[in-house]
Amino acid sequence: MERIEVNPNIMAGKPVIRGTRISVSLVLNLLANGYTPSRVIEAYPQLTFEDVQAAMQFAASLANMEERSYGLIQPV
Repeated sequence: MERIEVNPNIMAGKPVIRGTRISVSLVLNLLANGYTPSRVIEAYPQLTFEDVQAAMQFAASLANMEERSYGLIQPV
């Protein structure tokens, strides 16, 4: 995930869009509350569509890891 950065010196180590102080959680909250990717970019013009997409992919990868750690994914 080259567009996502986790650095203890930036936003106390929260995942952010690289080169910004915009957290992944902010982007995801906007999307969860009805913002389209275009509207997120309109609100935060320093972001690109690829940044918004990376935030969604980051969340999906975390959810996938959580499912595996709790045994929710059954082997086929």
